[in-house]
Amino acid sequence: MSRAGAKFEEVHERLMKDEEFKSEYEKLKPRYELIAQIIDARSRLDITQEELAQRVGTQKSNISRFESGSYNPSLDFITKIAKSLGKEIHISLN
Repeated sequence: MSRAGAKFEEVHERLMKDEEFKSEYEKLKPRYELIAQIIDARSRLDITQEELAQRVGTQKSNISRFESGSYNPSLDFITKIAKSLGKEIHISLN
């Protein structure tokens, strides 16, 4: 069965040739890498956003907004999430 549409890699490669897009992508990359790590850790523990919110002491909507990328959290919030998942935060400047 054939699927319509382009592969992500092809679209990404095309978009990265645009300097303005590439600049914005690079600015947001650390945020989305962190979000992906948190979603992965939550999935590995097999807990819901609701369960994570309870562990963190916040509302599910805050976890949902964070995971969707529409919420710019404080470092304290990220640290609470990490600890609730049994993880630590390590920050480095390169």
